[in-house]
Order: sequence, then C-alpha cells, then structure tokens
Amino acid sequence: MNAVITRTVTTKDTGETIDGVTVLGNYHMNDGYDWMELIEEHGWAVIPSWGCDGWDLGQWPYVMVAGIRTADSIGNLFGVATYCEGDVTCAFFRTKARQWTEISRHAHFNWTHGQAQGPEDLPENAADMPAKYRQPCMVWTD
Repeated sequence: MNAVITRTVTTKDTGETIDGVTVLGNYHMNDGYDWMELIEEHGWAVIPSWGCDGWDLGQWPYVMVAGIRTADSIGNLFGVATYCEGDVTCAFFRTKARQWTEISRHAHFNWTHGQAQGPEDLPENAADMPAKYRQPCMVWTD
C-alpha cells in the first residue's frame, strides 16, 4: 500500500462514506522520522505527547500517533493514524471528541504495554481514564 493515498473512507462514529480523503497507509521504506516528514506535507502531524502532564504518546521513531483536522462539503473531519515500525492504521471521525477518544485509546495502550511512559495511576481500561489523561497536553506560558 502507498504511504499517502486519496480514497473513500467511512467515518467510525457516524458511518458516513466520504470520497477523496487523504489516508495514510503502510510505510516500510525508511524509518518513522521519514514517515513523519512525509505526512506533514499532506497536513498530518505526529502528536508527541498526551494528557495533562504531557506523557509521551509513543516511542519515536518506532511507534507514533498522528492526527489531522480537515473538512469535506458537509463539515469537519478528524483523522487519527498510528505508525508501528512501518505498519499504519488510519481512521476518521466527524467530531474532535471522538478523535480525542481514539488518541486516548492509543495512549492507554502504549502506556500500559511499555511503548511509552505514562501516568502511574492508570486504570485497567482506557474508557475509565480520568479526563485529565484523555486530552492534549497544554503548555501554558506567561
């Protein structure tokens, strides 16, 4: 499969079929840093950290999570892609809330399976994580 393709997708939250969406596929040519650079050219961004204290979301360059906000004629589309040593999954949602839920699910998996260091008081299930662990890291400066 090509690393970046345009195709028809079905949103995971609403089940809508949408044509002409930029989707990420497997990338076994180089390493994760090259993948990161390639996807940025298409509007995607690798998310370095997650949760209130900014825990690592993956283990670069082997495991990464990326996101995109785009739109079609109906409204916003939010994408989530995961990269694990060249194997890539990609999903789209209509709402930012569902995108954050999907990113949080990946964060929980990575934190509980040693792919990245996360909070010490993680619950057994991603759905049970407190809200402070299910949000982007916000850096405040004065």
